[in-house]
Parts: sequence; structure tokens; C-alpha cells
Amino acid sequence: MGHLLSKSKYIRGLQCDRALWLDVYNPRIARYSAEQMRRFDRGREYEYAFKDTFPEGIDISAEPKRNVDAYPSLTAQFLDREEEVDLFEAGFLFDDVLVLADVVHRNADGSLDIYEVKSGNVLSDTYKRDAALQHYVISHCRAINKFCIVYNGVDGVNGSNGFNIVDLTEDLEAQHDEIARNIAAMKEILRHGEPATPTGQHCLEPYACPYQHYCAQGVRQMSLF
Repeated sequence: MGHLLSKSKYIRGLQCDRALWLDVYNPRIARYSAEQMRRFDRGREYEYAFKDTFPEGIDISAEPKRNVDAYPSLTAQFLDREEEVDLFEAGFLFDDVLVLADVVHRNADGSLDIYEVKSGNVLSDTYKRDAALQHYVISHCRAINKFCIVYNGVDGVNGSNGFNIVDLTEDLEAQHDEIARNIAAMKEILRHGEPATPTGQHCLEPYACPYQHYCAQGVRQMSLF
């Protein structure tokens, strides 16, 4: 069974219901600036650097052209073994939401240590919302020992080799009810046609929306009348 929502779509939905709808049903019209693409590249480079600290890590996404909806079953094959293992891009599916965890360590008792890697210098609310969704999904699939965000800040006290690791497990657990409500609301949005949400400040925060050109075109067309 395929998934309906992902981490990126969930964050998009918190920003704008119309952007969420477009992300699911018409993602080909998205436009990203050169600076956004550079930021994506920096994020991947930082993520790869952290993964290098797990030299025995197994990359679930390594097989070319693998359908992401196959990740959860492949992940389960490794986690069901009675041994410690490190996985990259481990997949978990619950409530029609698929999340791919950057780094997962299976402990000897079967519980998981999870590391979500972000290249930003500040532990932002958006990072925490992203992590909260992951915790919600993964905790319904496996027991979580700890869930950490790794970021590139200079103010962390746990920093090592440029990696600040912050354990947010308790905070994320407390958000489960809110996450469930948000998912239900987003599913309801996706059951209907495209929302007619007007443009506004939400088009820029927390990220510049890749559908601004599309929505702005509609505003210009309406203004002609």
C-alpha cells in the first residue's frame, strides 16, 4: 500500500493547505530558486558527513530506482534481526504517512536511536515539527529509545566535529495528539478539490513556497476583471 503524506508534504501542509494539495496532485509545477537548490545541496553534504560517522551503516536507498513505498518492508527485514545495526533512510509507514529517517541505530534490545540531520545553525521550530512527525510515525512501528536532532549550530554544548546532537524524545512524545489531528485535517483537505487559498505572508514562511508563481498567476488573472 502506498503512502499519502511524507515529511516534506506534512511541513508544506502546516504552511499552506493549497501548497499541500499541489504537492500531492500537481508537484511538477513547483519552481525552486538557485539559492534553494544550493541549500538542498548543503543539507545533503552535511547529512552525508554525519552518516560517515557510522562506517557500517546500510543505506536502504542504495538500490537504484527503488520505490520508496518498499522502504518500510526492507527496513523491517534488518530491524527484525536480533543484532545491532545502523540504517540510513530507514522507512516507516503509519496512518498513511511515510517517513525516511536519516540515521537509525537498532540497539541490542530492539529499541531505536534515531538521528534527524539538519544543516542549519539554529534548532528551529520547523526542524522540531519535522522530528515530531517522524517520532509519531516511527513510535507506532517500533520502540524508540531516543530521538535526536543533529544540527550545525555553534551554540550547542554537545557539539563534536561540527555536529550538535540534541535529544528531544520527551518533547516529541508530548506532541502526538497534535500530530494526529494535523494528519486528519490534511487528509480531509486532500479528499476535495484544490483549495482557493489566497497568497500572503505564509507564502514565504518558514520557506519560500515553490508554487508562488502558480498562485500569483491566478491573482493576476482575477485582477483583470
